[in-house]
Amino acid sequence: MATLFRNLSLVLTISFLSCHYLSVTSLASSDGFVRCLLQKIPGELVLTPSSSSFADVLVSSIRNPMFFNNATARPLCIVTPADASHVQAAVLCGRAEGVRLRARSGGHDYEGLSYRSARRGEVFAVVDLGARLRAVSVSGGGEATAWVESGASLGELYYTVAKSNPGLAFPAGVCPTIGVGGHLSGGGISMMSRKYGLAADNILDAKLVNANGELVDRAAMGEDLFWAIRGGGGESFGIVVSWKVRLVQVPTTVTVFVVGRNVDQGAADVVARWQDVAPSLPPELTIRVIVRGQRATFQSLYLGSCADLVPTMSSMFPELGMTSADCREMSWLQSAALIQFWNPSTPVEALLNRRTSLSTFTKAKSDYVRRAIPSDVWKNILPWFTMNGSGQMLLEPMGGFVGGVPAAATPYPHRSGVLYNIQYIAYWSGDGTAANRWISGLYAFMEPYVSSDPREAYVNFRDLDIGENAVAPNDVSTFESGKVWGEKYFAGNFERLAAVKAAMDPTDYFRNEQSIPPFVGPKQVRKA
Repeated sequence: MATLFRNLSLVLTISFLSCHYLSVTSLASSDGFVRCLLQKIPGELVLTPSSSSFADVLVSSIRNPMFFNNATARPLCIVTPADASHVQAAVLCGRAEGVRLRARSGGHDYEGLSYRSARRGEVFAVVDLGARLRAVSVSGGGEATAWVESGASLGELYYTVAKSNPGLAFPAGVCPTIGVGGHLSGGGISMMSRKYGLAADNILDAKLVNANGELVDRAAMGEDLFWAIRGGGGESFGIVVSWKVRLVQVPTTVTVFVVGRNVDQGAADVVARWQDVAPSLPPELTIRVIVRGQRATFQSLYLGSCADLVPTMSSMFPELGMTSADCREMSWLQSAALIQFWNPSTPVEALLNRRTSLSTFTKAKSDYVRRAIPSDVWKNILPWFTMNGSGQMLLEPMGGFVGGVPAAATPYPHRSGVLYNIQYIAYWSGDGTAANRWISGLYAFMEPYVSSDPREAYVNFRDLDIGENAVAPNDVSTFESGKVWGEKYFAGNFERLAAVKAAMDPTDYFRNEQSIPPFVGPKQVRKA
């Protein structure tokens, strides 16, 4: 913490020294930025709108067609760095020419902020880490670890680790096309969080290009910045080019099951019971729930055999009626493929497929639940999934390891007392009026039953509806505007994040509509 306050004392000096780089956006020089880049990195790594591959690379990681239309603000160029020095060059040229950068690893930002701007007239470029910075290097000596570049997908990480040693894995998200950089930056919930914590809880080191264009590791960046990047969201403190992560042990055989219950089979009562059971199950067992239509689907990963799982389920969750006939035993890597694709014939190599589709529009929102919702209320929730435009609700249990970590240990604060996370997702093609009305209405309906003061949200399920930064006349995002949404994502950790931002990037070079704003105030920030 002493490092943080020493840095805070230098804010005015740094601001003065930095002002010649970036004063006001109107002074941005797109031609100057590209010329600067071409003097520092190979030309084939810089794609301008006139480049034949510009559109293909831009769309390669866009997951939502809502953010790829004629009204979408496009980057003035895309930089596809092949090593950290190219990222450094992009930052130095951006600072010199008044061009901000948005970094993209997998393109899963639900609001598309890694490759587009919601602000009209903003001049920016995209640093596409997923194009070339995707290496994974596994070290099995002593504590098993891996260095993984931010552009790698989760599927690429899982595949490389498991092929190196089938007894090793990494606790991160279900979707294999998610980019490592964004996922780790926001925390990273997984089917093994209850056993091993969030993805961010297993970060040991990182290499980051800061606002001065310097490449720093954990020792050089200091513990305050290292704290901030492990769950404080991307796009605020610099561009992380690679991460050193702790790998975890998994048994040779794991067990997956899926059991569905329709409304007429008592789905509401079983979901209500799940709320009490799931957070208190043995940490090796995670059961999440997908609600869609008039059906609740219980999807589980157990780090062990079916023979051990069935008695646990019979004892602790008999209401589900799970039996040995529901079990599928396999390797952990096979489970990662099965849980995502739910097709036993899908090969594990499918985890390496990064292809995307622009066929479906989506909108997502999130909540956390700290008190179980009564069964009678669930009977009123389920009819929402018969309405025109209805999507789905995903419930992911907490407890176990993730619930035992102090709320201030990382920026991710949703720890002790949280039963589960809710992700609401609306889908549509063509006119999205009904789908957007549905998700907004359900979110409003759920308000009395979820966390409050603040109504918590998960930064990796980004939602601009809960607030956006305002930019002051000095071209810096305001703390008060950021606090509106920031305390929902980060609770009591938001002020410390803003203090780290002020120390490390006082001129707010790295920013988007929900980036951490800089704050220098009289209050001391709490230690982790």
